[in-house]
Amino acid sequence: MTEAILLVGGKGTRLRPLTVHTPKPMVPAAGVPFLTHQLARAKAAGVEHIVLATSYLAEVFEPYFGDGSALGLHIEYVTETEPLGTGGAIRNVASRLHSRPDDPVLVFNGDILTGLDIRALVRTHADTGADVSLHLTRVDDPRAYGLVPTDATGRVTAFLEKPQTPEEIVTDQINAGAYVFRRSVIDTIPAGRPVSVERETFPDLLSGGAHLQGMVDSTYWLDLGTPQAFVRGSADLVLGRVPSPAVPGRCGDRLVLPSATVAPDAKLTGGTVVGENARIGEGARISGSTILSGAVIEPGTVITDSLIGAGARIGARSALSGAVIGDGADIGADNELRDGVRVWCEAKLPAGAVRFSSDQ
Repeated sequence: MTEAILLVGGKGTRLRPLTVHTPKPMVPAAGVPFLTHQLARAKAAGVEHIVLATSYLAEVFEPYFGDGSALGLHIEYVTETEPLGTGGAIRNVASRLHSRPDDPVLVFNGDILTGLDIRALVRTHADTGADVSLHLTRVDDPRAYGLVPTDATGRVTAFLEKPQTPEEIVTDQINAGAYVFRRSVIDTIPAGRPVSVERETFPDLLSGGAHLQGMVDSTYWLDLGTPQAFVRGSADLVLGRVPSPAVPGRCGDRLVLPSATVAPDAKLTGGTVVGENARIGEGARISGSTILSGAVIEPGTVITDSLIGAGARIGARSALSGAVIGDGADIGADNELRDGVRVWCEAKLPAGAVRFSSDQ
């Protein structure tokens, strides 16, 4: 397998309220734009040519990744003029593929962080002679997902909508967002209109007698569509819980980029990332958080599981937990911001304006 399609779809807009200046796929995760990890893992699995299929913000990707040569890849870009869904996006880039009809083509989702063994998925595809092979993962509560049951040999038997009752939960296996297609199968997807792989392409293939093979790999899987998940994924990359050749440094409790400044007595733990030219003040305690470039964290601040936007300032002695702070926002001293709070880009919060604890 030498070719792949990387789908960068509309779900990425869920983080855009934070990142006016840096759209989500380009927000650094463990020190580099998240797509860099996706591309590097594909390269490590033997992929040489990648078509980046985008439905928005295409102008962001090409200036950064160029032709892919810096990553040892050949990258092409195709942008939808209107949303086509996952299946439609795959079909839309078919003309850019160089593979022969029986060759495997990897397709993976730009919003998913996974420890998937890509080579194992390709081997499963080859060994079983499947038309399409799917990465499946198991989840504790599958009610929010469509279900993908398989038989004893791993062959997919159905694609089921989100279960509404306990009786409908016939498996804990869900579609994990990575596939290997036989090249010729891609050409059977209708062109020029929206198509869902789960609701149309895969069910139609099953009903037509095609062989769809599932490979369960539950080593690590996380949908990065929300800011909280994005922060968690970045921390897990730094901690080494999910492998990536693109992490710029050793795995450990923290990743501090070379131009950042961290006070000697500041404590950074839990996979915290400190971006370029950011400054961490004396006595700061930061755990499991991402501090983007140019942000200033003043002395005595405590930050947990939060995302601090580029150029933002967090005032002295403020306490943040599960917070999302937009680019350029200014949080005054002695504020308390708790789980789920989002502060818009460039917003200003006066000192002591928000508290949850008592006045005692």
